[in-house]
Amino acid sequence: MNPGLSVTKLNKLVSLETLALIAIAIAVILRIINLGGREFWYDEVLSLLLAAGQKTAYQTPTDVPVALAQYTSLLSLPVESGLGGFIATVKNFLLSLLGGEPHPPLFFLSQHLWLRLFGSSEAAMRSLNALFSIGAIASAYSLGKVILGHRGGLLLAALLAVNPFYLFHSLNVRMYGSLVLWTILSATALLHLIDTHQTRKIPQNRRQQLLWNILLIGSVAAGFLTFYLYLYWVITLAALVLYLDRRHWWQHGLRLASGIMLTVPWVVWGAIKQIRNADLKRFGAIKDSGSQFLAHLQDAAQTLGTNLILGDWVTSLPSISVIVVGCLAIALILTCIIQLWQQDEQKNLGIAVILGILPLLLALVLDIATKKSTLNFGWGRTMIMILPGCLLLITLWLETALSRQWRIPVASALLLLYLTIGMSDFSLRQRSVFHAVNDLVSQQANQPTLIAMNSKAWGHVMRLAYYISPKTPVMLLAEHPIDLATSLEKVLENKTQPYSRILWLDSANPVWSRLKTPADVEREQQKTQQTLSQQFQLQQTQTLTGTMNLDNFTVKLYTRSPAK
Repeated sequence: MNPGLSVTKLNKLVSLETLALIAIAIAVILRIINLGGREFWYDEVLSLLLAAGQKTAYQTPTDVPVALAQYTSLLSLPVESGLGGFIATVKNFLLSLLGGEPHPPLFFLSQHLWLRLFGSSEAAMRSLNALFSIGAIASAYSLGKVILGHRGGLLLAALLAVNPFYLFHSLNVRMYGSLVLWTILSATALLHLIDTHQTRKIPQNRRQQLLWNILLIGSVAAGFLTFYLYLYWVITLAALVLYLDRRHWWQHGLRLASGIMLTVPWVVWGAIKQIRNADLKRFGAIKDSGSQFLAHLQDAAQTLGTNLILGDWVTSLPSISVIVVGCLAIALILTCIIQLWQQDEQKNLGIAVILGILPLLLALVLDIATKKSTLNFGWGRTMIMILPGCLLLITLWLETALSRQWRIPVASALLLLYLTIGMSDFSLRQRSVFHAVNDLVSQQANQPTLIAMNSKAWGHVMRLAYYISPKTPVMLLAEHPIDLATSLEKVLENKTQPYSRILWLDSANPVWSRLKTPADVEREQQKTQQTLSQQFQLQQTQTLTGTMNLDNFTVKLYTRSPAK
């Protein structure tokens, strides 16, 4: 069969515009049908706790069992009596952001208001980010259109819509979905304003000119109040001004500065306190100078591979696989750059490289200077702001470097690849760990049950509280792995509070208190098992897995021995 003939038939069968619109429609449908398709993961339930304004009421479990229902109440708005109660809730909400939370307030504030309107179900909490993502897709069309025209805008919007990484974060109760919206809006508004200055045309509608000014200033302020590393993006926008419109730098600079100035009240009142309370040690230090540069390059490769190809699959793959995919992403970017340069597309190429690569280089340089590893922190999500620029580079390559004969087949293949990766993520990787725990509890819902868990991590505690009905008589003993057996023994010696059943949740990743070696883990597991076997019989063992090691548990159900 002649490949050229097949390509010609495909070109006649569907236009690139139709292909892009179909991809966008599928992407929107995927967002809708997957709103409640998965459990909250670790960070999502923390977002709910913060949005409810209840973080200050959270108390870390001690060595004494506590009713799990006490934590369940923290995942909804507190009871409010009139205006005073509302003000108290908002005050607690703001104060909760200062106690170690490293992110600014805008995302949590928007989720707080959304929580008041629609409740705390999975679908309700995720729907706001899904709406933000649809806004980002529409903004991507405007960004592509100002550079490449209508077809280019549709193609960029389609690539963003089906990109696996952005599809995941569109349904993730974290700030990264809205961050992409502020990123695209600010770049689009700035390019429109630059175009007005360069062409010296008087806008037919001054309201439109005012709108672009408001969008630029507002999106800069919103981006910085959503994610502090958005500062990289502000620097990127400044570089874009110097590249395209140096003559009017002070006017554009004034707009960018105005956006930052709007955030000063929060910076003075809140951000400084957050920095003082922040746990900066979580960003790993690279001590070996010999391997430092290689480690930073690996971080950059993993970031690009995650953002452009793998999406949330990165949480299930070994690092070496992610690095290999990252090298493929780098090869694709270099191919786009070289072929666009050969096509004399230097101006638009410069725009795409600045928007897509410069923020990554800024973060890389800072990591090298500070000997820290922040670039790939959180599986590449801290650099999600590079995604629109990188996709713009690919769109520019598809539109101008490829021949008309191959444009639609290559674009179709890329869109299909993205859809396959994204759809397989949601269909093949289920996350229903705590639903399974609730099913075990519900088998004998009226029997007093103790859940013994080797983790004090609040993401684990609050996920238990969210998914187990507060009407069941469940007590929780959450301890560090090294202390669980001892605390459990003391609890079982207390005859005044007998338990019919014990659920032992053995976390593969206790987060705050991991044991150092596998031998240590095995030793503590044996101690816990011996403690339980004195009064209880093992009835059921179940291995629970999710989309990352934070989800992985071994659950063992024990019932009281008849003779004891």
